[in-house]
Formats: sequence, C-alpha cells, structure tokens
Amino acid sequence: MALLELNVKQFSNPLDALEKVNINQEFTTINEYWNQKVIGKANGQFIKLAKGNGEIKWHKHDEQDELFILYKGHLTMQLRDKNIEMYKDDMFIVPKGVEHCPKANGDVEFLIMDINITSNAAGGRPC
Repeated sequence: MALLELNVKQFSNPLDALEKVNINQEFTTINEYWNQKVIGKANGQFIKLAKGNGEIKWHKHDEQDELFILYKGHLTMQLRDKNIEMYKDDMFIVPKGVEHCPKANGDVEFLIMDINITSNAAGGRPC
C-alpha cells in the first residue's frame, strides 16, 4: 500500500505547470483515511489533501511546522497540554517539535501544507 499518491508533475517550462485544481473534486479521489494526496507544490511546500476518521498515532515533526485547514467535519487536534477543536474553514498550525495526535470525530476532509511528506510509519498513520 502506498503512503500517498504523488501527482506532482515535472515541467521543463514552469508555464506548462499552470493548471487549476478543484479541491472538492480532488477529495472525491481519496479512498483511504489518513492517506495524503499531493495536489501541488509551491515554494518548497507540499500542498496535500487527506481524509480522516478516528485517531492516529501521537507524533511530532522536528524539522517542520504543519498547517491544517479543515474543509469538512470536526477534527480535534490533541496536544499534550490542550485540545484544539477544529470545524469547517478553521486553520491551525502545529509548530515543529510539538507532539500532536489528530482525532477525526466522524469523517473529515482537510488540507495539509508543509515541507515534507508526513504520512509515514513514525507518525501520521492510524493507530
């Protein structure tokens, strides 16, 4: 099973990369929870979509912040000292080095932006 669908194309001419992305349409192509799909790259940042349900492992990212924008549902961003409740159109940035454990209360859809792929065996995968 692949950890993500990497659909970032390589172009010799940057103008060839000018394509519109419909975020809602891209969500319909994601069939596995907590599996990140890269939909673009800008300034060295991956722009990824994911769906979630339930809880994943506690983890942290020592080299990068992780931005979340919730498009659908209710996500609890569990931190060691508090919980951040997120609803549609909310954004939260997990600073690098901060342990967190996203918990989807039912089906959620969200955008993640950071400098690396964060869905891996060490964290960001289901319990």
